[in-house]
Amino acid sequence: MHYDLIIVGAGPVGLACGIEAQNAGYSYLILEKGCLTNSIFHWPTFVRLFSTPDLLELGELPFTTANEKPTRRETLVYYRRVKNKFSLNVRQYEEVLKVNPRETSVHQPFFEVISSKTTYLASKVILATGAFDIFTPLNVPGEELPKVTHYYKEPFSYTDCHVLVIGGKNSAVEAALDLYRNGAYVTLVSREPELAENVKYWLKPDLENRIKSGKIEAYFSTHVKQIESDTVTLEHALTGKSFTIKNDFVVALTGYQPDYELLESVGVGVTKDKQFVYDSETMETNVKSIYLAGAVAAGFKTGNIFIENGRRHAKQIIRHIISEQKKE
Repeated sequence: MHYDLIIVGAGPVGLACGIEAQNAGYSYLILEKGCLTNSIFHWPTFVRLFSTPDLLELGELPFTTANEKPTRRETLVYYRRVKNKFSLNVRQYEEVLKVNPRETSVHQPFFEVISSKTTYLASKVILATGAFDIFTPLNVPGEELPKVTHYYKEPFSYTDCHVLVIGGKNSAVEAALDLYRNGAYVTLVSREPELAENVKYWLKPDLENRIKSGKIEAYFSTHVKQIESDTVTLEHALTGKSFTIKNDFVVALTGYQPDYELLESVGVGVTKDKQFVYDSETMETNVKSIYLAGAVAAGFKTGNIFIENGRRHAKQIIRHIISEQKKE
């Protein structure tokens, strides 16, 4: 079947694109390599979102929660309701491997979308692939050891263990506090001289107080030099001094990045500062009829686009597609 639109990614923004496509009368398919809202599913089990429910809503479907800020579970349940309410055409556990530009005999462009299961044809492609699947590596000896993870889920398996948390932003701060409160011996290390300015306002003083009291060790302007089976070697950036600490596990929350390989293979341009080339008004990339939606559009600056502002991309894209069709 030849679809008007194929949407890659069934996160909140991908679902929003499906709703807008459906409302406009387009045939569409949403392909997702994992489960519905896969990135949210892989967030820490007990995390609470920073946004209020109204800023996460799709299709004017109310998102009601027990508290001011929704939990991960409430968010997963809500987006499942969205999918069912609008009967969105989603295929889970089907990864898009490649998108090949093609032309009809009358030079009308279309795309061959090759998935892990089959091949589809589409007139337009929306890439709503997010920026959580590919972690930013440490590139240090020992990173491949089984005690190292780049994703934090929950604290219980770390009780009474020496855990190094790497990073200075929200995810690292939350993990450090959660681990400390559940019986782990926590050390936090960050390349930056201090915690990030945008750390959640209720978390930052909490961690700072734990550091001041000596309950959590912290080393700033410091990076990991080597990871071994029961130790980690750190190096201070200013003095160049190296030192070794006892360690059982490493939780490296050093950030994530979009799937550059997939986008570049389609021809989407990338600037020197690792930003994708696209029109911020229409979300169309330098490749005609290929659009970006959601966090992927932020490129390497993954903290600039969230669910609450990324969901707006759906209307921008469908509005542009409609206007382009009127010109034909």
